[in-house]
Parts: sequence; C-alpha cells; structure tokens
Amino acid sequence: MKLNKLFTFGAVATFAFALNSCDKTEVYPTTIPEPLVHFVGPKVQNVLVDVDPAPSYNVIVGTTDVQSADRTVTYNITSPSGAVAGTDYTIASGSPTGTVTIPAGGARANITVQPNAASYGLDDRDTLIIYLSTPAVNPARFLDTVYLILRGPSSSTCDEANPTNIADLLGDYDNTIERVDGGSAYGPYTTTVTAAAVTGPTSARVAISNLYDTGWGNIQFDLDWSDPTALTAIVVAGDVPNSDAGDLSATYAGQVVAVRPHSNGAVGTYSYCSETFNLVFQLGVSGLGFFGNVFTEDLAR
Repeated sequence: MKLNKLFTFGAVATFAFALNSCDKTEVYPTTIPEPLVHFVGPKVQNVLVDVDPAPSYNVIVGTTDVQSADRTVTYNITSPSGAVAGTDYTIASGSPTGTVTIPAGGARANITVQPNAASYGLDDRDTLIIYLSTPAVNPARFLDTVYLILRGPSSSTCDEANPTNIADLLGDYDNTIERVDGGSAYGPYTTTVTAAAVTGPTSARVAISNLYDTGWGNIQFDLDWSDPTALTAIVVAGDVPNSDAGDLSATYAGQVVAVRPHSNGAVGTYSYCSETFNLVFQLGVSGLGFFGNVFTEDLAR
C-alpha cells in the first residue's frame, strides 16, 4: 500500500467557464510557448538483433523550437525485463542516466543504443523504457517516454496486425511501474489483466485490476491494431469498482474514483507480441471532476 497523494481540486478540471466578449480592436499580449523536448517516432520501437555485432539504434529526440545556443536533454532508462547497461546493451553515458546535446540552430539529437548480440539468442527479448527528465529542457507530456524492444530471432510468427489469441494477454504483470506527471517511478508491483475479448476486426477490450496498487477493481481499455505501427490502448471512461478516492487525497475519502482519457489527448499503447502495456489516463472523483495530473502505468510480465 502506498501513501495517498496530496492532490486537491485546485488542480481539477472545472465544469463551468465564464465566457468573455472579445474586442477585435484591442491589442492582446503575445505569449511565447515554453520550449519542450520530446521523442520523435512511434512510442514503441523494435530492434531485431539477428547479426553479430549488432548495429546501433538511434532513438531520436527533438525540441519544439530552435535556439542559438546548445541545449542539454536528460534521459533515463529502466528495464522491467532486467536488461543491464554495459551487459545487454551499451550507451554513450555508460549508465542508464545520461544527456544528449541539441546543437545550436538544430532541433534534434540521437540517443544511441548498442545491443549486445550475445544477450539476444532465439526468442530472447528485453524492454527498455526511456524517458526524458529535467534538468535543462522540460519534457513534453505528449511524448516523453518510448519503449525500445530489443529482441533476438523469433521461433514464432507473432504479428501485431494479426493477434491470433487475444487471451494471451491475460494474467499477472509483476513488473508494473507507475508515474504521475512523468515523475519518479513507483513500483514494480503487480497488476492483472482479468478479461480480454475481441470486439471487432481490429479491436479488443481488456480489463485490468489493481492499477494504482491499492486494490481497485477492473479498469477497461480498448485496444486497436488497425494501424500496426501505431497500436493504441484507450481507457474506457467510468467509475472504478472497489475504489476509494481517499487513496488519491484524504479529502475525498469514501468517495468513488472516476477514470477517463486525459484531456490533453495523450493516448496509451500496447504490444500483443511482447505482452506489454503503456497506459495513460486521468483520475478524479465521481460526480465532482478530474485532477489535472497525467497518470501512466507501464505493464510488463
């Protein structure tokens, strides 16, 4: 059991808005958006390690603007499957925490990962979770994390575009990691996919229990593989069974937790073949509103 967070409805999305008239002749102040850094490309990226030495792989980061001076971007790597930097892969920093430089006049840089072919024989697989953090350029919430799958040759013919048995996703995920607003990781802990059923030609729905690690009941997610290069997992809005909003803030003890897709448009993803999930959602109190925080849950076996 973890301590409840000090969320208050000062951060809750409100339901009533005052509409003010707009004077087209008035000169309004211009606000320049804060520069942000984000990953470029899909949220889940796969690297097949089938030759020795294995080729290096570049995970690309980009900024939302261009400036006249060099800028530093900080990244961190975790691995729910237990991959070890310097053993299973190498990286310029030599450790799971490092930096890359966005050059003056540029907007991109590479985080170069070198898999060790000796670690990836037949059916071997690791997941690297790479996320951006401060200091220097602040991460953009819309793509501040990528999942890099390092895998050896496969004895199966698993195809994300053709999941042969969605029930393969059922069971415990003992390496579940949680973050709030991209902050420090909580976990690992165990969540369980308790139900999985096909709902259409390229869609399914799963139910997952114990998200947030306080014994909550099932939260449902709709999976879609109509574009195998951009698999999505979107939470189904509703009340959370067996939940207590006091787990979020003691102020709301005894009330029911509500869940929905986040208002910022962030969408989760998953992999049928690697049996992993990256879930993104917004939590609140049923009948009152939603906290502004972005909740992410990374599930791996």
